[in-house]
Parts: sequence; C-alpha cells; structure tokens
Amino acid sequence: MTETPHTVPPPSSDFEHESQRYDHIAPKLEEWAIYKLHAQREGYVKILEVETYERLINLYGDDLQDLLSKTLFSEQRRAKEEPWKVDPPQERRYWKRLAKMLATRSLDEEEPTTADDAARKILRRIVRRYADEIVGHFKLSTFKFARRFLTFFFGRLLNAADGRSFRSLFSKRILLQEKLLVRGYVEQVRELSKRGTVVMVPTHFSNLDSILIGYAIDQVAGLPPVAFGAGLNLYNTGYTAYFMNRLGAYRVDRRKRNPVYNTCLKMMSKLLIEKGVPSLFFPGGTRSRSGALETKLKLGLLGTAVEAQRSRYQAGRNDKVFIVPVVLSYPFVLEAQFLIEQHLRKEGQDRYIKAQDSFHSLRSILKFVWDVFSKGNQITIALGRPMDVLGNRVDDEGRSYSQHGRSISTREYFRDQSGAINTDFQRESEYTRMLGDRLVERYEADGIVLPSHLVSFVAFSMLKQSFPNNDLYALLRLPAEDFFFKRPAILSIIAQLRDELLKRVKQDQAKVDATLYESPEAILQKGIKSLGNFHIDSPLRIDKRGNIVSDNFSMLYFYHNRLSTYRLTRKIQWPEELIGDERVV
Repeated sequence: MTETPHTVPPPSSDFEHESQRYDHIAPKLEEWAIYKLHAQREGYVKILEVETYERLINLYGDDLQDLLSKTLFSEQRRAKEEPWKVDPPQERRYWKRLAKMLATRSLDEEEPTTADDAARKILRRIVRRYADEIVGHFKLSTFKFARRFLTFFFGRLLNAADGRSFRSLFSKRILLQEKLLVRGYVEQVRELSKRGTVVMVPTHFSNLDSILIGYAIDQVAGLPPVAFGAGLNLYNTGYTAYFMNRLGAYRVDRRKRNPVYNTCLKMMSKLLIEKGVPSLFFPGGTRSRSGALETKLKLGLLGTAVEAQRSRYQAGRNDKVFIVPVVLSYPFVLEAQFLIEQHLRKEGQDRYIKAQDSFHSLRSILKFVWDVFSKGNQITIALGRPMDVLGNRVDDEGRSYSQHGRSISTREYFRDQSGAINTDFQRESEYTRMLGDRLVERYEADGIVLPSHLVSFVAFSMLKQSFPNNDLYALLRLPAEDFFFKRPAILSIIAQLRDELLKRVKQDQAKVDATLYESPEAILQKGIKSLGNFHIDSPLRIDKRGNIVSDNFSMLYFYHNRLSTYRLTRKIQWPEELIGDERVV
C-alpha cells in the first residue's frame, strides 16, 4: 500500500493550519459591546422584561390562566424538591403567594380586577423576576484580573509541564499558542468581527469548554469576549459565583422548564445578538455523553440569531450576524468515564451504574491540565467556516454565497409578498432548521481529527468486526484483559483510513492534525501515548510484551465515537486476523 507523503500539502481553503497569537482587534476594553451593555444593566433588564412579556402575550394571550397555573405549580415543586443556596430567600413563599393571588385575583390592590388583568399582572411579575435573575454583570476590573490570573496560571503550568516537574515553574517561557491551539478560519472571523456580530456555536465535550474557548478567543485569537449562558449551579460556590457574576455570563437555571422562563432565556440571547454583543452557546444543549460530534441540535437559541438578524433589517440596519461553528479537539476528555457510563446507562436501560462526575474536583482539573501539557499534548480549538444565519458561506467582507457560488442577499429572505421586512416565526423556524443542518456538516468538516481519535476508532472497529454476532453491550462485557489488537492489522487499517481522511481534506470534508500526514506507526504511537496519559483504566496502551491492549472497552468506545459520524467503516478492507487472545499467547 502506497503511503501518503509526510509533507503537508498546501491548504485547499482559507483554513489556517498553524496556530499563532494575534494582536487584539479591540484592545480598548471600554469599547467592547459587552461592557457597554452591562454598564446600563437596569435599562437592559427592563427591555428584556418588556420584550419577553410581549412575546408571551402574543403566544399565549388566550391561555394565560393555563400558562400561569402550570408555571406556578412547577416553580413551587422546584423550590420544595430542588432548593439551592443561590436561590433568593423565601423562594417557596414567593411562588405560593403568587399562586394564591392567581386563584383569588387579589393583587394587594384596592380596585377589583378581572381574571385577565390579574393574570397579566402576575405574568409581568414573574417575567421581571426571571429577567433580573438571568441578566449578569460585566466588571472590567474582574475581567482584567481573570485574564492576568489565567495567563499566569497557564504560562507557569506550561513551563512546569514542559520541564516535567513543578521546579520548572519559573524556567524558560513556553508560548501558550504552542499548547492551546486556535486554528481554522481565524483571520476571516477576525475580519467579520469588525463588520458584524459573531455568534460562536461550539461542540460540547467537557465543562472546561467555556473556560478554554473564552480564554483562547481573547488571548490567542485576539477577539472581544463573548456573552454565554452559565448554569446557575456554578453560582452555588463562592469563588465561581464571584467570577461568573462579573464576566458577562448570563444565568441559566436548568431546573426551570416552563415556557415563561424558556422564552425569557431566548429573548435574552436574541437581544444580546441584536445589540451587537458577540455570543456563544452550545447548540447540542449539553455535553456529548457518547463522545460523538453532535448531529441533533437544539434549535431554540440558534433561532435567536435568525430573529436578531431579522430585527436588524426591520430597524433599517445592514450589519449582519455571522455564525461560526467551533470544534474542540481534546487528546482525552476530563469527564470521559462519567459521560460514557451515563450514556450507556441511558441507552442500555440501567445496565450501567452511574459514575461520579469529577469535574467539581479542583485536583482532577489540575491533573487533567497537567497531563495534557506535560506529555507533549495540545488542545485544539478549530474556528470553522463562517456562515450567515441561513447557513450560506460568507467571504471576508460578509457577502453571502449560495452552495453554487452565486452572490445572494439575506435581506430578501425576510420580506413578505409586498416586499416589506416582516416577522414570520414559521418561516424563521425553517431557516433555523436549515442553519442547524449546515452546522452539523461543518462540525464534521472543520473539526480536527487527532491521532487518538483515529487509533481508538480503528481499535474498537476491529473489536466489532471480530465479534460480529455481539451487540454493543455484549462487546463491552467482554473481558478486556483477555484480548490484544494485532499490530499489523491495526497499522493496515490506520493507513487505509488516514488516506481516506486526507482525500476528504482536499474536498473540504475533513481537517486533520499534522501527525496524520506521517506514517501509520507514528500515528499509532502518538495516539496511544495521548490516550494512555490520563485515565486509570487506559482505553489503549502497549503492555510489557509489546501488545496493544485496552483496559476498558467502554472508554475505548467513547473515544471511537468521535469519528462515528464520518462513515469510515465501509472504507475498510479487513485483514484476516484482527484480535489476539492473551490466554493462548
């Protein structure tokens, strides 16, 4: 089999293959849109309240009593069954009192009121409470401190990791962009940030995603900070609450599942984007439990970008909203054991016991970062190809192009038959679905395939091929210590799939780490080294006899899933012998 040359071919697009540290496009913090908005927080809370209330009246005006009854019931139950320290004082009493007011139409007012008037006033109170809770703060002093602290922390840790001991903390300087890589369409995103509002929509694999993306955007890519939703549970502890309250995050309480709260959240996102604040949200909704790239997106927040673009056109503005897919590529994932066991337990009907999520352990986070950097690993953040809110490709100046390369005007897509820009939620819902489909395509096309992804995919595929009559759970019950993967077979399949991935790179259907241009043996060694760095039960390692073995097939399955959407298995020509048996060696 002919191997692909080791030299990297010229890129076939504007995708940046090398990471570098960029000058900041907006060095004056006082000019940031997020700072200007939070400097007038009270006024913004009022706008959010008014627009949310009007949207709810438009949607539920004829069924307010039913909407409020369900909302108040769910809130009373939440306050009783899931209380948090971060909740306001007398939370249960507040919702119980509103429920009584709804039933008696008594609003502590002298004049009697109709049922509809009472419902509207109660709705207003609820929306006001939600709006004030959701809108966060942005303090320049806290942001500057967090930037300095993280720069010091990462910088010193990189030095120590490079020297393999904490004695190296103050030794030679290791550049951040050598370990925390920002690749992709960085120059284009920087240019578009000057012409419109960028909305970043990342894949979600770890609770570290927001921290790493936010820091890399500011300190590596040189872009203004983004507004993002942070779970209210993060406000339960003092040190995280202090920072989250002051770094532009808006609060998201996932215990609240009623339409009033959800509408308020969506209006928050829409108003942020409409007012020019760069934003970030995870369209997958939560971390990928299986380890696979997201294919089914939650379109609620994504639709707010479409609405914000239409609102701008209605206001006579021409500036556009740009959607940037973001894919994080970790050599290994901090919460992998917890995530895959949660996924298997859900899919396998309680055949797996839930593991403890260790994210909240500071020791586990430090160990994760240390193990990433001390073993020569890197974390890659790929900024994907930017698009407009309809999913069309855009150039550096923000002009939109159809899939056939024809220049198009997004404004025309928001006109009614008379030619006026109008509000049409059903039409915009279809646009959002189109945008979601394009994002799924770009996640696969722009995510960086690492050696650990390819090697784990190959190994677990070999396991499946060796036991074709076993379903997934039967495979995972096999005693991992009894088997090893045949080195000639694994090298052969790595070579086949590497060549297939490099073909897709030329067709703008995939992006790969530089190691994938090297020999199959180099890919195998780098992949196993990365996977064996962190977990106690290694997904893949080389034992004392030189055999390639797995300590945990469930973990191997998790890392295999990173390439599960690429449909690579059908490209494999299987060697005769794939799996060896340790019991007969």
